[in-house]
This record gives sequence, structure tokens and C-alpha cells, in this order.
Amino acid sequence: MKVGIQLPEVERQVRWPELATMSRAIEDAGFDSIWVGDHLLYRTNERGAHGPWEAWSQMAAVAAITERVEIGPLVAATSFHAPAMLAKKASTLDEISQGRFILGLGAGWNETEYEAFGFPYDRRASRFEAAFEIIRRLLAGEEVTHHSAFYDVERCVLLPAGPTDSLPLLIGSIGRRVLRITAPHMSMWNAWYAWYGNRPDGLPPLLEDVHSALSEAGRHPADVEMTTAVLMQFPGGEGRMQAEPQFSAHPLTGTPAELADWLHQWEDAGISHVQLVLDPITLESVTQAAAVLEAFRAR
Repeated sequence: MKVGIQLPEVERQVRWPELATMSRAIEDAGFDSIWVGDHLLYRTNERGAHGPWEAWSQMAAVAAITERVEIGPLVAATSFHAPAMLAKKASTLDEISQGRFILGLGAGWNETEYEAFGFPYDRRASRFEAAFEIIRRLLAGEEVTHHSAFYDVERCVLLPAGPTDSLPLLIGSIGRRVLRITAPHMSMWNAWYAWYGNRPDGLPPLLEDVHSALSEAGRHPADVEMTTAVLMQFPGGEGRMQAEPQFSAHPLTGTPAELADWLHQWEDAGISHVQLVLDPITLESVTQAAAVLEAFRAR
């Protein structure tokens, strides 16, 4: 099972020099991937307005200073960009990373950022369906003409082509309509930790829905990688600030050996890649997570 780490988002304000140091440390420690949340703005009663850096710029910078780790958004909201432009960004990031990019996609959920940045919030699944068709076809090397209620694309093609013939498409959703739309084409699926309680025994109902959508699309579930985010807390963590109460979950805590045992439970459940969300998310916590990774791989 691969193990990656999500970079800080809005837990605290982190400047680029620290993000760069953290990214290099994640790679040097032997982790398999680095992930970036694709959000723009939150508002909560406790903190008021707060937001992260723009995800695509971060990912390009991380790709340029690393050599081995996979990189991806967890996950990119298709409605934040014209879909052909999002495909262009993904292809360019694939080039900068020399084939290490994973394109995570979702329909979005945080109404605050939609209103603030002027993106339409209605009919998100329908907008996602139209965007997904454009994105996947362009990344497959097709010349795309698409006219719908949401987007107009005329003879669009991605040139130059990126290094990967079939860019991995990771879908971050438990919506049954989005699963039906993406099941014929997804390479990977992802569950955010709060969707299943941050415990392996919460996964089966979600996996059942994904497997059902894949079977209906004529695909074998084993052909798609199952991935999950996992919230892990170390000394000094004060509870990860959530934008919405329903997204809270109890973090994993314990010794490196105990936390490694938890990771093996995800592996036994059929998960092939986990993305660690660390609390606190600091260089020190990356070092502590590296000890967990070492214990996990020693088994």
C-alpha cells in the first residue's frame, strides 16, 4: 500500500519556503505521494474568513522541486475552471512532474467559495458530468467539440501532449450520480476520512457503492485503485479545524507501531493508497509520520 501526505491547507498559514521544505522532507522520508487540497475560501464562526494558497500553482512548484513522489489535488473541483483549461493545467503538470501527476476530480461542495469567487453552485452534478466528459476526452488525446448548457468547446486539443498517455483519474465522491458518471473511466477512487469515520470498519458501505457502480459500468472493481484519506494526530495536535461540523472525525493516535497497525487494517480492507492528513501539520509531524511509515513497511 502506498502512503502519502497532504500539505497544509487552512490549519494554519504556511508560507512557500516552509511548504518547500516540508515537500522535500516528505519525499526524503520515503513517502509515495504529496497531495494538495483544492479550495479557495472558508468562513466559520470560530475563525471568520480564511483560505489556502491556490492549489495548481502549489502543485507545479512541488513538482519542480521533487523527483520521485506522485502529486495530485485531493480533489480538484471541476467547476473552479473551464474544463478544457483544467485539462490543459493537468497536462502541463504531468510534464513538469515527468509523469508523476494524478488528477483528482470532484464536483465541489463548499458554497462559500463558490459565492465569493463567482462560480455557479447550482446543478453541480450536471456541470460535473459535462466537465468530466471534456476533461477525460482531451487527456485521452482526442480533439473535442462539446456544446451543452454549461460549456462550449470547439475542436479543442491539448498540444503539446504530456508524457502520460493515460493520466490517472482519481474520483473523490460518494455521490451515486457522480459514481455512475465516472465509473466507466476512473483509474482510482478516494474517500475523505470523515465520510467513513476515519476507521477501516466504516469503509464497507462506501466500497459497496463504488463496486456496484463499477459493475454496472461493466468493469471489475479490482481494476480501480481504492484510496482513502486518514487523519492522524501527534503530540501537539489540537484537533484539525474543519470548515463544516459534519466533516469532523476522531483522529488516529498512538505509538508508531500502533499507528502502523492501523494502516495495515486499511491495507487488509483493500485500500491501495492512503493520504495522511496530519495534526499538527508541521515538519516535526512529518518526521513523526515517517516513523510510522518505517514501522508499517517493516512488517
